[in-house]
Amino acid sequence: MWSAMQGFTERRGRETPDEIWFTEHPPVFTLGMNANPRNVLDPGNIPVIRTDRGGQVTYHGPGQLMVYLLIELRRNHLGVRDLVTAMEQTVIDLAASHDINAAARADAPGVYVAGRKLASVGLRIRHGASYHGMALNIDIDTDPFLRINPCGYSNLEVTNLKRLGVTESMSDISGQLLVLLLAQLGLSQETVAATGLPA
Repeated sequence: MWSAMQGFTERRGRETPDEIWFTEHPPVFTLGMNANPRNVLDPGNIPVIRTDRGGQVTYHGPGQLMVYLLIELRRNHLGVRDLVTAMEQTVIDLAASHDINAAARADAPGVYVAGRKLASVGLRIRHGASYHGMALNIDIDTDPFLRINPCGYSNLEVTNLKRLGVTESMSDISGQLLVLLLAQLGLSQETVAATGLPA
């Protein structure tokens, strides 16, 4: 998936439509470009991969919705901070629609509920376009997060939507999130191809 995002970004031209990719990953720890490997405490049999996104270390696995944003920033009059804020606000709005009070933090990108991390963000900008994006914990096993300092923070607790009382399927959550994300970005599904949405 990482290689596919890089390839898409390298090949895209001025008129290439933007895309948003939805997927899940098998269990894996990923490190951002400047991440400290000492924040991987005890990976066990879970692979550790260094990627070219921003941010520190996190865990991906089944039950976590990965949302990859392949967006041309200049054409859409967006800056990097705009994109990060849009991702965070999308999750905040999604949580609010389920009567959950979520918030972003100035000192640590992502979305939190009562101090526990619900979603992580990490981007790479190349040739004026973004890739990588956001990880939203829907029904993910949070135990592997105990094997790392999530996002570089020791003792940072992680939560998921199911634990917060949301019982809707990943497909339903994905559809809701796409609508909110496009609205935050000021884009429409007519101009952005969304692929990989669960059936």
